[in-house]
Amino acid sequence: MKSKKILVSVIFGITLLMQPGILLSQTNATKSDYEPELGQEGKDVIWYPTPQVLVDKMLDMAKLTPADYLIDLGSGDGRIVITAAKRGVNAAGIEYNPDMVEFAKKNAAKEGVADKTDFIKADLYEYDLSKATVITMFLLPEINLKMRPKLLELKPGTRIITNTFSMQDWTYDEMQEIDDESITWNTAYLWIVPAKVEGTWKCNEGELKLAQNYQMVSGNLNSGGKSMEITSGKLRGDEFRFVCNGANYKCRVNKNSIKGSMEKNGKVSSWEAIKKM
Repeated sequence: MKSKKILVSVIFGITLLMQPGILLSQTNATKSDYEPELGQEGKDVIWYPTPQVLVDKMLDMAKLTPADYLIDLGSGDGRIVITAAKRGVNAAGIEYNPDMVEFAKKNAAKEGVADKTDFIKADLYEYDLSKATVITMFLLPEINLKMRPKLLELKPGTRIITNTFSMQDWTYDEMQEIDDESITWNTAYLWIVPAKVEGTWKCNEGELKLAQNYQMVSGNLNSGGKSMEITSGKLRGDEFRFVCNGANYKCRVNKNSIKGSMEKNGKVSSWEAIKKM
């Protein structure tokens, strides 16, 4: 793993010398014979493609279905987008380097998936991501952090998978590694965009006050003059589970309502909460 640490240090060193911008270098003209080079400099980082074995792992973690739409940020040679398309998913790559965009399009055509892929020359900070159900990224932590507010505004349940780098204090929902030290980039992280539940809710028992830290939820249920703490509060997209006063709650969040079930002492009953405005 020593080689991986050295390579990460090199990337971060180069990043400090560059002006803010987008992954990969910008050129003025598209060359028909263009071939990307490992380590080529860009505005934020230098280019290294995600190993195919990790691409496969990332897409496995996303649990893709034909209904999904994947967007890869900083799509480079297009391999993540192309692999997703081969799994039957419509996918798009957002890339700032116009040469790389055309190179990826040619790769998609060679692999027979041009009809299921789209490669777009765009600024990933400005591009509309609302159509995505899956986002893939191989960007440095400071870029992930800059993207994070935008990602958290996506539809609850949107899956975000990164190569190697984290979202800092937004704890991942899942992590997997490739057990092969010959592969420099061998770790994938998954986050699931959580619904928004912070606030006060009127529920069957009384009043539920919730505080939210990404997918983790805490709070109190006030009922009959008593305040009872909720525990094990967690969101997975729009699915919300918590425990309070010996009861297990399993619910779905739909903007200003939460509906589901409460189980206590072996008895299950319907449960609902409406957000107080």
